[in-house]
Amino acid sequence: GMIDKFNASQSLTIGHGSRGVDKPVTSVTWNEAARFVNWMNTSQGHQAAYNFTSNGVNDDIALWSSEEAWQLGGENLFRHKDAYYFLPSMDEWYKAAYYNPSTGEYGDYPSLDGNEPSAVSSGTADNTAVYDQSYGQGPADITSAGGLSAYGIMGLGGNVFEWEETTADLLNDTVSSSRGVRGGDWVGYSDYLSSSYR
Repeated sequence: GMIDKFNASQSLTIGHGSRGVDKPVTSVTWNEAARFVNWMNTSQGHQAAYNFTSNGVNDDIALWSSEEAWQLGGENLFRHKDAYYFLPSMDEWYKAAYYNPSTGEYGDYPSLDGNEPSAVSSGTADNTAVYDQSYGQGPADITSAGGLSAYGIMGLGGNVFEWEETTADLLNDTVSSSRGVRGGDWVGYSDYLSSSYR
């Protein structure tokens, strides 16, 4: 549903098929995801996170200057320091998925107990995730994408792969570098959900 609002607001559009308004969008490029995040910021009066200097949907971003760049946790020339919404860095995604704030420890899987979750086609039961399903089934609704991580976030294991802001080499200093994905999808195996897979 949010993608429909984004598409209606501008000439750039993100395709999402006909799965329904509560289904996650798949086959989105990193640049499409970043443009969507920028729209979330600017449509609510916030600073854009990513510095797009051209209009092509898959044109690369430009780096922010050091004065404009995110500095918390190390300089990140991809993200503006005043952005409200942004794609998570590798470290931010990892903590949200695997960290347990109650114990101060990291688990191996994005589940409440940190162990391999049970595979389900949808639902919200503890220690479950949407994976190991048939391709034709498609992903679950965003509100039924498995149990929460110990950090309290749904859908970080299975359902659809998620983009990280961080480049494959972890430097965020070259705009055309490959970006990381995490979490697995509804057809993948539990290995893709594990903390060791990126």
